[in-house]
Amino acid sequence: MIKRRYYLVAALIVVVLIARTGAFVVDETKTAIVTQFGNPVRQIETAGLHWKIPQPVQAVRFFDKRLLVFDPKPTEFLTSDKKNIVADAFVAWRIDDPKRFLETVNDRAGAEVRMADIVASQLGAALGRYPLHALISTEPESMRVAEIMTAVTEGCRSTAGRSFGIDVADVRLNRLALPEQNKQSVFDRMRAERDRIARKYRSEGEEEAIKIRAEADKERQEVMAAAYREAEGIRGEGDAAAMRIYGEAFNADPEFYTFLRTLESYKAFLDENTTVVLSSDSELLRLFNKKR
Repeated sequence: MIKRRYYLVAALIVVVLIARTGAFVVDETKTAIVTQFGNPVRQIETAGLHWKIPQPVQAVRFFDKRLLVFDPKPTEFLTSDKKNIVADAFVAWRIDDPKRFLETVNDRAGAEVRMADIVASQLGAALGRYPLHALISTEPESMRVAEIMTAVTEGCRSTAGRSFGIDVADVRLNRLALPEQNKQSVFDRMRAERDRIARKYRSEGEEEAIKIRAEADKERQEVMAAAYREAEGIRGEGDAAAMRIYGEAFNADPEFYTFLRTLESYKAFLDENTTVVLSSDSELLRLFNKKR
């Protein structure tokens, strides 16, 4: 009886150990690969509880189904016009064929090492077909970054999928930069180019200003000439009217007209600060000497 109890306990312990080492749970975000003595024998996509032969006969490896992001180190490349540029890209990828992935790169770290080489190769080939102004420019129509990255993505997807069971969803640039040793010379050229453009704009502005001033001066002279002609015409009409009035006044009473004109001449040149020395029979003072 006692031995039977020992056998039952031992059997229960064996069952528990088998259950613990033979059962496993697959998460919704994972794919499981069951290996037998290190070789893949079964791929499980369905989430839930599953069974395998206990270790060391069979083991299980889990691989993420989700989209992963890899950010390789920035790398220096050469453009078609022989300009050095540093490209910092990132890769969005997922495991498309877990069995091939396990057989070729084994894990995520191994995959990222291989992808770094693939991305660098594809970026170098793509950037080498375009000049620098297709990557960095103030003119949107000359930019080709989207076109370049589409080609890089297709190249990476083809190579990584065929060789390692990896689906490359997208490759994009974080930033483009110049090598440290080239930055100052590039900035100097950019500054010189902006100075040239600024001088051009200033020259065009000065030329336009001269044209505007010349046109304004021409219009001013035309307006002044027209005003002068009109003023001279009015002055002539006024002088003619004055002469007519003077003539009519003289004809009406010559002596009184002469008297008034003489008084006007006195008023014009005599004031309290004027001293005039004339003879007593001067024509100018004849009104003062004239007897009533």
